Amino acid sequence: MKIIVLDGHGLNPGDLSWAGFEKLGEVTIYDRTPQNEQTILERIGDAEIVLVNKVILSAEVIEKASHLKYIGVNATGFNVVDIEAARKRNIPVTNIPTYGTDAVAQFTFALLLEIASRVGLHDHSVHQGDWQKSLDFTYFLAPTLELSGKTIGIIGYGAIGQAVAKIAHGFSMEVIYYNHREKTPKNIGDRQVSLAELYSKADIVSLHIPQTPETTQMINTAAIDQMKNDVIVINTARGGLLDEQAVTEALNTGKISALGVDVVSSEPIQADNPLLKAKNAVITPHIAWSPTEARKRLMDIAVDNLDNFLKDTPKNVVN
Repeated sequence: MKIIVLDGHGLNPGDLSWAGFEKLGEVTIYDRTPQNEQTILERIGDAEIVLVNKVILSAEVIEKASHLKYIGVNATGFNVVDIEAARKRNIPVTNIPTYGTDAVAQFTFALLLEIASRVGLHDHSVHQGDWQKSLDFTYFLAPTLELSGKTIGIIGYGAIGQAVAKIAHGFSMEVIYYNHREKTPKNIGDRQVSLAELYSKADIVSLHIPQTPETTQMINTAAIDQMKNDVIVINTARGGLLDEQAVTEALNTGKISALGVDVVSSEPIQADNPLLKAKNAVITPHIAWSPTEARKRLMDIAVDNLDNFLKDTPKNVVN
């Protein structure tokens, strides 16, 4: 059984082991694969198993990779694969659910706390020598914010959204959430509301939903207009959920007081992304998912997914 990993470096830059896959077949690992149909097909060759993270497997690639029997997406989001094309060829596509719940929830608050407490800004100032020159025991380069009593509006009340809500209660925050269907509160005090009510009441809006045609650019001018003045927006889900130009304009006018994102619409970020010139935007390079512990869980689940497919007991199949 030939196993091809098209973009292994993101998951395993060298600190994990591919041994689990090597027990299941003949493994070839490419650190990166350019988004070029011919190159992708050449690398897949006559392999039956293909593992991807961000390389796009289009309908054309899936149709031409005639030996392909299984596609494993080494991530929770599986929009890089043409699911319908795989279904037509009876190729199961699996993903990795819930491996990074705690890591992403933690990072959501890392972004929020950076915005609220300005730790990085003041740390940099101290290392530049500013505190040594200060006439007082303290100084403030920007306003800081106490989270206690603030309302966080969580869009998407799945595992990550629920974990974020749990942390928010630890900061004595009020928690409201919007979900596309009715969902029982996981934590005492969580309250489901309409999207319009969430926009109007939340001091912080935090996104935890997949990107679909319905949710693409859902944070647009119309949505922002419904939000409080000085709202904070956090996005650790998918960059395409934001209309980045509209968000930039809202940041520069002060309607949105601050933005914390770990994802952008096109990754790596492009030089012309308007968020790079926005006021009060904290941007990190898609690392919320990346603690060693989380990547190890991801690897273990990916191996288990393939092992179950080979045993004819497939799991985590999304198509």
